[in-house]
Amino acid sequence: MASRVALFVLAVISLTALAPIVGPTLVSPMDGFVFWQLRVPRVIMGGLVGAMLGLTGAVFQLVFVNPLATPSTVGTTAGATLGALGALVLVGATGVAGGLPLVVLAAFAGALGVSLLVAGVAASHRARANDVLLAGIAASLGASAVATGLQYAADLHALFAATQWSLGHLPQVGYRGVMLVLPFVVASAVVLLAQTRGLEALAGGEELAHGQGVDVRRLRSLTLGAGALGVAACVAWCGPIAFVGLIVPHLVRLAFGPRVRLLLPLSLLGGGAFLVACDTLARSLIPGRELPVGVLTAALGAPALVWLVARRARQEH
Repeated sequence: MASRVALFVLAVISLTALAPIVGPTLVSPMDGFVFWQLRVPRVIMGGLVGAMLGLTGAVFQLVFVNPLATPSTVGTTAGATLGALGALVLVGATGVAGGLPLVVLAAFAGALGVSLLVAGVAASHRARANDVLLAGIAASLGASAVATGLQYAADLHALFAATQWSLGHLPQVGYRGVMLVLPFVVASAVVLLAQTRGLEALAGGEELAHGQGVDVRRLRSLTLGAGALGVAACVAWCGPIAFVGLIVPHLVRLAFGPRVRLLLPLSLLGGGAFLVACDTLARSLIPGRELPVGVLTAALGAPALVWLVARRARQEH
């Protein structure tokens, strides 16, 4: 097992290091700028976003005791979409506040607000995993309904910008964007990884977790809040990137087993590598054109979801 983990980590490092090199050959005097100021920070951003989505997906699947749970389950994506569309309709894509695009700030506020409402439900004394899951679905549907209504007030330019953002992409944000996302991702990841012991106990059932002295209500609300914080920052900059939080934890389980102490850090590393690989493919697949990475992850994730559901059905029978 140790050798397999070491090989996996080496593969992740190698893929990340090679990703900035892939793409059109750099032959102009601007080679150094393109490589160091555009490609490298984009790969770093992809690694951060993918790592956050992969880790959060693994944690949410444990918290909800549901193998199909994702960061979108708690309304993060729907809240971000609502905030971004609201900003586009009211101020347009060029609005800036404090040096940051208002679309990013509004998406972050929407994602975090909706997610923390669901985390508040998780903190209630009688809330069960299914109750929290239903609250997340309800919050997502409500936010999506309001966002749909806002589209009637939007002009064509705002609608196009909203559609482009909603496809999910890794923008050229430079090192400044990376440094703005980094603290949220690091803080969220540290909190989530620190809950490994409690999540291990919860994987055996709530009764076992209570018997081992784990405060399940506190664990659930803390992990949902921390996960929502990191995912909200990522979604605000990059839009909703689907299926990373679903696919990666399952691949890690298939390769390394269900042990939580391995699942969480390897989902973090695997998520970063998976999104970097998808983005590298998305910007290299069509010469002269660039696919939104969210389109590619969705294209890979949809059949993976069908396969996971079919596999689970076979196991139950």
